[in-house]
Amino acid sequence: MKFFEGLPIGAGWVPAERTEAVRFPYDGSEVAQAPVGTPEQAREAIDHAVAAAPEIAALSSRVRRAVLLRVHVAVLERQREFEDLLVLETGKPLVDCRVEVARTLVTLSAAAEEVARLHGETVPLDLLPSGDGLIGFWTRKPIGVVVGIAGFNYPLLLATHKIAPAIAAGCPVVCKPAPQTPLATLWLLHLVREAAEAEGAPAEIAQLVTGDAAVGSALVTDPRLGAVSFTGSAAVGHRIARDAAPRKTLLELGSNAALVVAEDADLDAAADAVLRGGFYASGQACISVQRLIVVESVAQQLVSRVLDRLGEVVVGDPRDETTRVSALIDSKSTQRVLEWISAATAAGARVLAGGSEVDGVIQPTVLADVPDGVDCWDEEIFGPVVCVRTVSSVDEALDVVNASRYGLHASVFTRSLKTAFDAVERLQVGGVVVNEVPGFRSDVMPYGGVKDSGAGREGPRFAIEELTVTRMAVIRPA
Repeated sequence: MKFFEGLPIGAGWVPAERTEAVRFPYDGSEVAQAPVGTPEQAREAIDHAVAAAPEIAALSSRVRRAVLLRVHVAVLERQREFEDLLVLETGKPLVDCRVEVARTLVTLSAAAEEVARLHGETVPLDLLPSGDGLIGFWTRKPIGVVVGIAGFNYPLLLATHKIAPAIAAGCPVVCKPAPQTPLATLWLLHLVREAAEAEGAPAEIAQLVTGDAAVGSALVTDPRLGAVSFTGSAAVGHRIARDAAPRKTLLELGSNAALVVAEDADLDAAADAVLRGGFYASGQACISVQRLIVVESVAQQLVSRVLDRLGEVVVGDPRDETTRVSALIDSKSTQRVLEWISAATAAGARVLAGGSEVDGVIQPTVLADVPDGVDCWDEEIFGPVVCVRTVSSVDEALDVVNASRYGLHASVFTRSLKTAFDAVERLQVGGVVVNEVPGFRSDVMPYGGVKDSGAGREGPRFAIEELTVTRMAVIRPA
């Protein structure tokens, strides 16, 4: 596509000094040549964003809403093309790419509607005698220039969760996609800027710079920023928080999501959740089922159900509608996951299924007796691997979930309301899901983690609040 040839910086598209091939992870074939940006172009984009910020902050709510609705229509009209492109650049199964585009559409429309809900309140200043006769109210104002950095696993959706709330809040946004997956995001930026032009808004409302960590560093360390929104690994997110300080950082980081199965659970439903939640997107999702924690009285029954149905998880070409697991984003990631599996077995874990790769694709893997202290249990594996551990009670299971540096999502399967509410109260995570996969996310709900899983919340309403600041007005009428 023609707009892959340059970068949307300033009011136009500027040429890149070089390009790199984006390759289809399944067979290594070239999808397209993508422009590669530089730190200098990153600083140039920030220059343009800073210059345009007052004009963008002054855009009426009507215009901001209209821009987002136009983008929604534009993506909807190209829905199938986006799905196919995402399969090619991410290697993610088609079924998951369809979900990604559908969720992108929901996020765009939800952000558009939240524009109408961005308002303030009056304040009773006369609670103190010094406030007698004063009128007080607060409004929300744009935080300023936003840098949005997205991960490779859901590039279109993650970029939309940065771009749409920024536009709704009245902030210019500079987006940086992952180096492996820039294509769908470049196309999205093209559509955003077309929509802005149609509504009389400046193109600088959304810009994009591709590139490596040096480009990212140039973006997040600029002192003129209002906020940085990042989705990716914990290690990188923590470094961004340090580099960007004291500017605001919204961090959606990794996890090793747990699914707890109580003794009273519907075991068929729980097994189905493991199969759906452990292997979607080839396991490359921060809230996929990684730790399966089962009360020992039902553990054998549950694991048998999972293993009996594991053949339903079809492995193969991601372009096939039936495929559920395919190649990871690159060979380096594949090798890392295989090394983690080997380290776990060396530490005493048992391979119940999978554990190897065939034609470059890791087979759906189930490990038992994975101890603490190995990466498969302690860290985010980001591959099609589920680790099973048995415990004596739900009470112990909740403690095991919490004994992690991560806390994004966890789920509990139970028929007991008491157990469900105990989980909601006790689990140290950003979201507790009862009788569904921990990977459930509605894009309008507040989404984010605690501990090393990040800070801040996404979801249009909540991200818009993060990207605005209150301005208090205190008036003594003449």
